[in-house]
Amino acid sequence: MKDERFCNSNCPFTRAIGTIGNKWKPIIINVLGTRTLRFGQLDAIVPHISRKVLTEQLKELEEDGLLERLAFKELPPRVDYKLSEKGLAFLPILENIKEWNLKYEVALIPKATDYKWSKLPTDCLP
Repeated sequence: MKDERFCNSNCPFTRAIGTIGNKWKPIIINVLGTRTLRFGQLDAIVPHISRKVLTEQLKELEEDGLLERLAFKELPPRVDYKLSEKGLAFLPILENIKEWNLKYEVALIPKATDYKWSKLPTDCLP
């Protein structure tokens, strides 16, 4: 859920954090990258997120103009998600965060075989 106190702040940085400031939104943006994916694909790729939370986050990203939801009038219904121009502009910032983490990361990275849950984490996508 979005914290309106952050989004309505006078500080541009605080407003930006209000838009992208939870753990799921940057992950979803990173997973989408320059691709178009369906809800089921996103659910399969993003580790440890419930379908309810994924739905909420996609809706907020669309409301904030970072994501485009493409609904097709066909049977069965199909919905695709892709980043908007604003969302694509955020990708270089995510790359800088990844580079920063690689430079200063001190924790050991576990192997995929060390995980005990069904949704195995994937490498940073795309």
